[in-house]
Amino acid sequence: MPNVSPLKAARMGAESNAELVRRGYAAFNAGDIVTLTEIIGENASWHTPGRGSIGGNRKGRDAVFAQFGRYGGETKGTFRANLLDVCESEDGSVVGIHRNTGERNGKKLDVLCCIVFEIKDGRMISGREHFFDLYAWDEFWS
Repeated sequence: MPNVSPLKAARMGAESNAELVRRGYAAFNAGDIVTLTEIIGENASWHTPGRGSIGGNRKGRDAVFAQFGRYGGETKGTFRANLLDVCESEDGSVVGIHRNTGERNGKKLDVLCCIVFEIKDGRMISGREHFFDLYAWDEFWS
């Protein structure tokens, strides 16, 4: 980038990373696999905390998509990650802050969450979920 300071170039990169995350949330909630395939790297990893079967580490885009499929499938399509804010850092990391909602087996989910995304070369290479109320998350999936 000619005539752009390294700090400004880093911020511009972070802004595009934040936009990538916004697109990812929209695609997730729409079930748009084409867009998710474009923005999530083939060797991506995903971490979901918790003690139940929904928790754990996933490696590879197919495993990440399988995790996403569980969120939708086990809630009969009611699961949503409603984006509230996106925070970006100069190192390219992005945090998406959202509210998870859904219904499953007579239970209702309403819990705040953030995901720390690592992005490289315009693709998400890792996502790590963090829940405000992990007990409520675990209870919902039990």
